[in-house]
Amino acid sequence: MSFSLKKRLGVLFPIISTFVICLSIFMLSRLSLSLWQSERINDVNGWMAIFLSGLRIDLASLGYLLAIPALVSSLFLNNNTIGKVCSAFLRIWIIVGIWLVVYMEVVTPSFIMEYDVRPNRLFVEYLIYPKEVFGMLLSGYKLELLLGAIISIATIYGAWTFSRYAVTGLTFPKWYWRPVIALLAVSICFIGARSSLGHRALNPAMVAFSTDPLMNDLTLNSSYSLFFSIKQMSAEDDAFKYYGKMDKANIIRLVRESMSTKVGSFHIESSSSENSPLNGNNTEIMPTLVNRSASYKGKPKNLVILLQESLGARYVGGLGGLPLTPNLDALIKESWSFNRMYATGTRSVRGIEAVTTGFSPTPARSVVKLGQSQTNFFTIADLLKNKGYHTQFIYGGESHFDNMKSFFLGNGFSDMQDFATFENPDFVGAWGACDGDLYKKADQQFSQLNKSGKPFFSLVFTSSNHSPFDYPDGLITPYNSPKQTRENAAKYSDYELGQFIEKAKASDYWDNTVFVVVADHDSRAYGNQLVPIDHFRIPAVIFGGGIGYQQDDRLASQIDLPPTLLSLMGIDNVTPMIGHDMTKDIEKTKLRAMMQFYKNYAWMDNNNDVVILQPSKPPLGFHYDAKTTQLDSKEMPETMIDKAKANALWGSLAYKKGYYSAEYLH
Repeated sequence: MSFSLKKRLGVLFPIISTFVICLSIFMLSRLSLSLWQSERINDVNGWMAIFLSGLRIDLASLGYLLAIPALVSSLFLNNNTIGKVCSAFLRIWIIVGIWLVVYMEVVTPSFIMEYDVRPNRLFVEYLIYPKEVFGMLLSGYKLELLLGAIISIATIYGAWTFSRYAVTGLTFPKWYWRPVIALLAVSICFIGARSSLGHRALNPAMVAFSTDPLMNDLTLNSSYSLFFSIKQMSAEDDAFKYYGKMDKANIIRLVRESMSTKVGSFHIESSSSENSPLNGNNTEIMPTLVNRSASYKGKPKNLVILLQESLGARYVGGLGGLPLTPNLDALIKESWSFNRMYATGTRSVRGIEAVTTGFSPTPARSVVKLGQSQTNFFTIADLLKNKGYHTQFIYGGESHFDNMKSFFLGNGFSDMQDFATFENPDFVGAWGACDGDLYKKADQQFSQLNKSGKPFFSLVFTSSNHSPFDYPDGLITPYNSPKQTRENAAKYSDYELGQFIEKAKASDYWDNTVFVVVADHDSRAYGNQLVPIDHFRIPAVIFGGGIGYQQDDRLASQIDLPPTLLSLMGIDNVTPMIGHDMTKDIEKTKLRAMMQFYKNYAWMDNNNDVVILQPSKPPLGFHYDAKTTQLDSKEMPETMIDKAKANALWGSLAYKKGYYSAEYLH
């Protein structure tokens, strides 16, 4: 910019020049990302929408970024002492602002490659655990770290040099013009930030145009995406805010109609049963409370859940995926395998939520991380602990990650066997002890507990199949190159699973234990669909003493596993879980899967008809073709749409109203 322009702009020069620089970075980054994803943009004819809406988002972002410095610069920038303090403030603000804009755009391609969206709440949640995340980055993303460091240093140096130029040699207005300039500058920033004359300010839903989530994210910039996610996290996302209103009575009625077990009033047997407020009144206090009788009538068995990190069906040969899991494939041929099992979400804590609590997914964080669910929230661990079981969590990493330890200890788990309890592990990767060490620990624990004569429930969570895919050398023949790939890690994890199963079959605890191998989620849910249903399909195989062979083609959800496992164990139970006991005959009209994909919610019935709910948009109907994995538009009856919406809202309603409280069940 010429000196004359700088002189004319005066105290607004630092603001306007920073605006031009940041806007140029946003536009250049969006252009680069769009050229990279041009095939998908062409599929939705989205070039104009991405860049016009993107400009709107960029203007809003810079309105937020520059409002405060515009006010400070207009009122106080001068050659006196106060002016010098303001000059230092402006320089720091400009440097940090430009660095943030550049850094967030630089990390975006790597984030898209992993999650198929711009940095969002996942980016923030990972930052809470710097030790684990830095270990993962150092192990598997050295080049990205180096580039990020180099670009950050260069950006900070360049911004420092620019900011010094921007705040020096300015002309200053008369004092009586300063309030006018400040009001004008801040008003422009406010109008730009709000970008709407309606009662709601601009938000991502207003610029969404496609059924492909990444295309909608390209209209954003990564700084906006990040801070919008932080704002949403602070308010704890509510399904009612996204999917619209529905009367509480209708929600409860429709959710009950979706269940396979009748809800009714009955007597609660507990240490305080005579005074329990549930007796004769459970339908009001806990609307989904049901009394289930176990299918197995013998002595109650142990339970072991082998939760597999990131193992989607596409990596399981026995489910039509890649030939990476010969041991799991062999297990499928001799056990009870669900061929149409679907995860409820895309994060580990969502899978943990489903298999330990049977709770419905919501657009909020998993109940593992929410404040009101840290104590007195129903879990099968709490139920079994009150029936005399030893309850434990076995994990090769740090159990505090993702708030697991706090949630578990507050809700029925009494024994944390995490990395600190492993003695001389054979191999330690970015996420802790490898799966081989994990299974050795599990076998030792089960043998000791079995000898004690006390029944046990153990949740065993693997980690080797997580980026950066660390595992020991020499145990498998790699499927592809380089060594640290998703496919090779899945193959290694399966190898260690096979070693464990071989030991378990020869153990004393085999005959009196129910095991299940189930994935928490697929490794990477992505694609050009509102909800990529194919990437929610996961393995779920139940085995152990007395469990026969069955290829189960019924549609099932992760939330169906807890009631099913309790039934196989011989545990009669009273719980608020809405899932099906799959040991029973379930009406085909009640079979369903529910999937939360970021803010979108999918409800699929046994015919593969799908209702998808999006924030602030009308529901859409589709038919899912399992062979092509495509979603074809299809008009759905209002009854199905209402049922889908009620179930989408149920989790938020149950959480807020305390309908999942374990307090009344003790």
